[in-house]
Amino acid sequence: MTNLMDLLQGQLTEGVLEQLSRQFNNAPKEQTQTAASVAMSTLMNALAKNTRNPQSLEGLMGALSNDHDGSILDNIGDLLSGTQTSRAADGMGILGHLLGGNNLFNVIEMISKSSGLNRNNSMSMLMKVAPIVLGVLGRQKKQQNMNANTLASFLNQSVQSNAQQRAQSQGLIERILDQDGDGSAMDDIASMGMKMLGNMFRK
Repeated sequence: MTNLMDLLQGQLTEGVLEQLSRQFNNAPKEQTQTAASVAMSTLMNALAKNTRNPQSLEGLMGALSNDHDGSILDNIGDLLSGTQTSRAADGMGILGHLLGGNNLFNVIEMISKSSGLNRNNSMSMLMKVAPIVLGVLGRQKKQQNMNANTLASFLNQSVQSNAQQRAQSQGLIERILDQDGDGSAMDDIASMGMKMLGNMFRK
């Protein structure tokens, strides 16, 4: 069965990784790939978690139909360079809906510690990856004519499949997304094996 994470990884072509690395002060390709993979996996988990709430699922369906139909994937170069100005390219807006304030800070810290990118570049990676994640999901929804139930099932099955491959890192992502918003996760994150997480996302 098609897995969303596999579709997302398929967007990380050599050209995309090279363009991202150049924007991040010529960061090593391995760091860039790890950061992108961790960001994509985390956003996929956040999307799946949102489908458990009927209102959030309805909002996601509307967003995919109206703004994120996958057309943004036809020219990823413009998205990564910042010349795309459509609502589909609004990475910060997407992150605000999916992660919220404290979760966003925690995810940035996780990406930074697992990949070696600094926090600013990790934030930039999230903003660039978020429209790609929704674009891939929107294209899949359109091609497969998904309704709300099948979309939720697709996301949750993708998370489960990804979890089987990366059980330890999956648990860490879930813990961060389940934070109660008190902002106290930093010490926990620092002690939860970020090196291990980064290694699991490297090919």
